[in-house]
Amino acid sequence: MRILGIETSCDETAAAVIVRNNIGGGRILSNIVWSQIGDHAPYGGVVPEIAARAHVKILDEVVRQALHIAQIQLGYIDAVAVTAGPGLLGGLIVGLMTAKAIALGANKPLIAINHLEGHALTARLTDNLTFPYLLLLVSGGHTQTVLVRGLGKYERLGTTIDDALGEAFDKIAKLLGLSYPGGPAVEKAAMNGNPERFILPRPLKGEKRLDFSFSGLKTAVRQIVIKSAPLKKKDVSDICAAFQAAVTDTLYDRIALSLNCFQDAFPNISSPVFVIAGGVATNKVIRRTLKTLCDARGFRFVVPPAELCSDNAAMIAWAGAEHFFRGETSQLDTPPRARWPLDEKSTPRIGTGRKGAKA
Repeated sequence: MRILGIETSCDETAAAVIVRNNIGGGRILSNIVWSQIGDHAPYGGVVPEIAARAHVKILDEVVRQALHIAQIQLGYIDAVAVTAGPGLLGGLIVGLMTAKAIALGANKPLIAINHLEGHALTARLTDNLTFPYLLLLVSGGHTQTVLVRGLGKYERLGTTIDDALGEAFDKIAKLLGLSYPGGPAVEKAAMNGNPERFILPRPLKGEKRLDFSFSGLKTAVRQIVIKSAPLKKKDVSDICAAFQAAVTDTLYDRIALSLNCFQDAFPNISSPVFVIAGGVATNKVIRRTLKTLCDARGFRFVVPPAELCSDNAAMIAWAGAEHFFRGETSQLDTPPRARWPLDEKSTPRIGTGRKGAKA
């Protein structure tokens, strides 16, 4: 089956075409991502109105490019998959309405996809994984560990009680005067820094709960910045290195507990798998640390290629193919959802800030 995917949940305008065979294998025919980083960089973060207008301006051309590179005409597409949530409502509306128009005009089924499920299933496309596996989804808007039991069967183990990790990286970068997006900028600066110069907290480390917290860590960095002002280049590098080390130590502690939970839930799996997905998964230090943990615990460590960790439409098309193979499609009146938990039975974790309500 051939699936056209569309993704407009935040600041990337994306379209892709993938194929899935009857035994579960897949291949990407095209994956076009139009980044809006230049539009949002002056503001140090994503501006929803600017993002929505950019999607309107470029999406049609991105879809045309995806079909052209895949060397396939719209009539030979079997279904149209689109991100229906969660995300910025304006962007979701643009993508969903475009997908509905294409589906209606070409007489093709529509498949509304949860953006988080796209991340959760990407490793099945890239590494041909079978269910179940443990997932760390870590991005600008989400930080959570999930038991991926099967298609549509997701159990959240832990989530952030305040800031998502990607959001924390962006705010630290803005605080230090680094470029947007913050994750790559902080990682680059940390390469030349001393992680032991500044002492930072390891939030929730040692606690039995599986949740994450980064707001207090961000506040601690702000206090150091105020005390150390004016900052020199060496100060910035050392602060970034200390922040990255604190984040990595925290993730190591939190994920170690989640590995225990996975083994308790599936004691008969001899070769368990741990997957990390989302934009922060491109951080090399985090990846190296979590791989070391997995190696020590007998888990296979899987991370998709960098271009499939950040927001893209190939993951949406693949998730659509998984559902379409089971005969699952969506109605044309499907609404966008700014909030759409991957585990819909989970309850919000309210911690030090009100942002926990979105987790």
